[in-house]
Amino acid sequence: MKYTLLLMVMCLGLFAKAQHDPDDQILSENWDLIGDITFKKEKGLDTYPIYTPQLKKHENKPFELEGYIVPIKDGMKQSKFMLATLPINQCFFCGKNGVPIMVLVEMAEPIKFGYRTIKVKGNLKLSTLNMMDTPPVSLINAKLL
Repeated sequence: MKYTLLLMVMCLGLFAKAQHDPDDQILSENWDLIGDITFKKEKGLDTYPIYTPQLKKHENKPFELEGYIVPIKDGMKQSKFMLATLPINQCFFCGKNGVPIMVLVEMAEPIKFGYRTIKVKGNLKLSTLNMMDTPPVSLINAKLL
């Protein structure tokens, strides 16, 4: 699962000239917890997440996030997608602050794709695998709120 690398390449090509609209940025305590993740680089592109104790205490528990759908596959019905703090039409990889993290969401039931924010709640999963192969943060069995 090369979701992170695929999304970086896709967004760099499509949205390289997009400008951030600060009013579109989703801010919340839960996104702040996710934003505190640091990464350890090893050989080549291998990169592993390091989680804060504050985020780890939420692991395998219900966790809510509001954000924008970034589809992984074509179609109006989405059951597995990335959730981001910025809309898909804005460049996630511009600016000086590095790449903001996105969360993989696996819905209990598919939802309709849209450009507005959604709020979901699911069980928080934290992966210790190479983030180039597996998203570090996932919401599993998520439901639309």
